Amino acid sequence: MKIDPAAVEEAARLLYIRALKILPDDIKQGFTRLQAAERSATGRRVLDTMVRNIAVAEQTDNLLCQDTGIPIYNVVVGRGVEFDGWALKEAIASGVARATREHPLRSSVVHPLTRQNLHTSCGTRIPVIHIDFCEAPDCLTLEMIPKGSGSENNSWLKMALPAEGVDAIKTFVVDCVLSAGGKTCPPTIVGVGVGGTADLCVHLAKIAATRPLGSHCDDPQGRELETQLSNVVNTLGVGAQGLGGDATAFAVHVEVAHTHITLNPAAVNMQCHSARRALARFTPAGVAYE
Repeated sequence: MKIDPAAVEEAARLLYIRALKILPDDIKQGFTRLQAAERSATGRRVLDTMVRNIAVAEQTDNLLCQDTGIPIYNVVVGRGVEFDGWALKEAIASGVARATREHPLRSSVVHPLTRQNLHTSCGTRIPVIHIDFCEAPDCLTLEMIPKGSGSENNSWLKMALPAEGVDAIKTFVVDCVLSAGGKTCPPTIVGVGVGGTADLCVHLAKIAATRPLGSHCDDPQGRELETQLSNVVNTLGVGAQGLGGDATAFAVHVEVAHTHITLNPAAVNMQCHSARRALARFTPAGVAYE
């Protein structure tokens, strides 16, 4: 199967707009679960207001949040798929720029030193593009995740010592959630990366933070850590929007990688309650959106 760059450009454009306007069903279901479990009257009122905001945004075809974020695209390539890598990269960037101009969207991307905004949501090394591979034949998926500053500002890396064990990771995650408080617009998805190198560990944390609710770490020990931390964070009292209550997080997600014998890195990256994402699946039958 050969991938047409023009189809990728159009998909990248539509996915950016779609992600900003439609909240995934698993997140809506997550709100329902938190509303049912919330014991604080203030917490229930805040959650109800957030749910109404989501409904109004979707009913009126408006953005879920004014922060259009840094555009991130995850590309997963199946077996037998042919594509021009450079053309794919250019097509995604062109789709982002078109979405920003044609919708129009607020461009949140600036030069880090001059703060110049090109008003295309693009720039040096932006959009962020990650490419991975899978064994499924004749299939390419393109996932779009806009990551805003509220969630990105709450990111941490700790190069823990192996002798400190898992307890050091647990303490680190809890400290991060408390430090973030209401700044990530909770309830959040707390993404935790464990292992790898420093940069891989942070990347794993972001993969974890942007996974669908209900998914679990493939590693048995990582999955156990998810369960333990998910039970703990909602006892911290941060609550929805940091105003107190039980609904601090939808879940804690963990991703792991093997690491060096003298390393035990841990990273945290959070996703806000507006956990936006959209996906396009390319197959010989065409392009399907999820």
